[in-house]
Amino acid sequence: MCRTRPGVTAFGRLAAALAGALALIALVAGCGIRTTSVPVDAGPAPSRKPCEISGKDVITQARPGVPVRIYLACASGLAAVERAARIQQGKGPDDRVRIAQGLLDELQAQPSADERAAGFSTAVRGPLVISASRDGDPAGALRLSRQPEDLPATALAQIVCTFAESEATDGQVVLGGPGDYPPRAYGCTPATKAHPDAPVPTLGPVSTASSSPPGS
Repeated sequence: MCRTRPGVTAFGRLAAALAGALALIALVAGCGIRTTSVPVDAGPAPSRKPCEISGKDVITQARPGVPVRIYLACASGLAAVERAARIQQGKGPDDRVRIAQGLLDELQAQPSADERAAGFSTAVRGPLVISASRDGDPAGALRLSRQPEDLPATALAQIVCTFAESEATDGQVVLGGPGDYPPRAYGCTPATKAHPDAPVPTLGPVSTASSSPPGS
């Protein structure tokens, strides 16, 4: 009777294991997957910029002030941000100018670290100063130190939409420049917020603050 040697059994097991490994490699190759010993770096995961600031206190931004709402550029559109603006307190006809200047200062300020991380930016570049209306200007008009139509479209859209939702205006944003050109009324529409790089729409004629009859 022929007896099996232990070494032959071990050799048979090793051969079976090698055959199984070769079969697995062939299966992987048949699926179109190439094996490699070099680590593959797919790069960092894409960052998300949701145009929203996380945190329970986004109004104060580490400094006191009057809570305001301004519009910044984000993801090819405009999105609202809560800020704490330094607006001088006072009562009288210059209230609108003080509020408008405080809002304009916030629009000119660089976004905070949290705002930048969320994708916010501003196209409003200073120095820009607000002054009150002149004799013969439409009611509620504000004068910028630069002609509004000379500003970048996104910057003007930020200003108009911010002013439209503030106490600086009565819902109708009437802006003029330093020259003798008459002020224009601008509207903040959903299209303005979605496409701030497009021309900001102007409204129809607005009534003047005061008028004098010819020859008076």
